[in-house]
Amino acid sequence: MKRCRWVSADPLYIEYHDTEWGVPVFDDRKLFEFLVLESAQAGLSWITVLKKRENYRKVFHKFDPLKVSRMTKKDIEKLMLNAGIIRNRAKIEAAINNAKLFLDIQKEFGSFSNYSWKFVDGKPIQNKRTLKNGPVATSEISDLFSKDLKNRGFKFLGSTILYAHMQAVGMVNDHVDECFRYKQLKK
Repeated sequence: MKRCRWVSADPLYIEYHDTEWGVPVFDDRKLFEFLVLESAQAGLSWITVLKKRENYRKVFHKFDPLKVSRMTKKDIEKLMLNAGIIRNRAKIEAAINNAKLFLDIQKEFGSFSNYSWKFVDGKPIQNKRTLKNGPVATSEISDLFSKDLKNRGFKFLGSTILYAHMQAVGMVNDHVDECFRYKQLKK
């Protein structure tokens, strides 16, 4: 069974690739989870974040944006001592800031899903990636998505992070065509 080249032999990575990466997500809480995790990943490997994911779920209230938006400076100080997450103050503060703005988008568009999926006209972009042409880090759409979020005050969500988010939540199918998941998700 062929997989995308970025997948290591780590069972956690294989499970993520085979069951989650690239599957369209329309649930707001899950979209918020990926925004927080992708933001936390900036400058690090995705496997580092995956290994800390369960801890993130615990300390960020199962990614309930309302509860995260109410986190205080005292909560931030506790998180800075928690080795189960990435202890970067700016990233933690960004998660709380972004939760507040996430709620604003939900009010404006009815859901964050409605807002984010409008960037791809409501359906996944089906890219044609091969092992030869390799991965892509950004796109015109991720540039627009990132710019819009930044204009709304979001932090730690540049175009590269947003493109990774779009891949993770299935807004774009970037499995290489040799990967068994490519055809499954193209349907």
